[in-house]
Amino acid sequence: MNAPVNLDRLLPELDHRHLDALEEEAIFILREVAASFERPALLFSGGKDSCVVLRLAEKAFKQRNAEAFAAGDLNRFDGTLPFPLLHVDTGHNFPEVIEFRDRRVAEMGERLVVGHLEDSIKRGTVRLAHPLESRNGHQTVTLLEAIEENRFDCLIGGARRDEEKARAKERIFSHRDSFGQWQPKEQRPELWTLFNTRIRPGEHFRAFPISNWTELDVWLYIAREQIPLPGLYYAHERPVIRRKGLLVPLTEVTPPEAGETVETATVRFRTVGDMTCTCPVESDAADAADIVAETLTVTVSERGATRMDDRTSDASMERRKKEGYF
Repeated sequence: MNAPVNLDRLLPELDHRHLDALEEEAIFILREVAASFERPALLFSGGKDSCVVLRLAEKAFKQRNAEAFAAGDLNRFDGTLPFPLLHVDTGHNFPEVIEFRDRRVAEMGERLVVGHLEDSIKRGTVRLAHPLESRNGHQTVTLLEAIEENRFDCLIGGARRDEEKARAKERIFSHRDSFGQWQPKEQRPELWTLFNTRIRPGEHFRAFPISNWTELDVWLYIAREQIPLPGLYYAHERPVIRRKGLLVPLTEVTPPEAGETVETATVRFRTVGDMTCTCPVESDAADAADIVAETLTVTVSERGATRMDDRTSDASMERRKKEGYF
């Protein structure tokens, strides 16, 4: 019989050297994007994965501020990125995340391009069945419109292969056809870290520098680099509704249904997205180190534990990705 593991003893013994290898790989991929494409953009939602990719981009293309670094501030860099940041705003994002996104971009002095789903609704390219319908799946239309309008030829994203079955099929450089669609059986081989980035007019790529990272790797890196995140990722009290095995946050777009009871719970979000389909988990983790310890014990992926839209079917994510989703 195996003896129980004391997490308090295990955490100081975690070997972080693998993070250096993952970081080096990600920086190499980011520089490949900058060298191979004319108009790339970095997808930045304010979520933890995009915050990690943003930090990696800073390390790839900017220089740390020496005075701030000497004072223990790891978040100050000099220079600008060779590409803008892009966010698709559904209009149902958590206000805390939008506030964090704008503040972080302003601090860094970078350019942010925002595609508003509300504009797609006004144009008639997105039609909702009812006002409170989840807008998560409709992001695809707004994203493809933003790509066409800005003529982006590569989008850098924070997707990881451990998140979901469909994302496990992704290449690091994922080709999209002239309709923005992903064809799993037509992805290009990536032997010996050689990438075929040739595209025809109207096509583009999605690049995923942290494909080989896990949720644990992300939190270890956040802790090591002291990367700022929205407060939603850490324990806080929030009114929630227990529905179908999930904790649904009480918001204006997720009101209680008949017979449901609203309660206050101490929760945190493992991922943030559209309020209509993103749920928190009960947790007392107050900082990145606490979340590392908690992540070591979980048995359900973050999307499986918190995303209602991914529970509709086993193929729901793959279907959305084929249509052009992130």
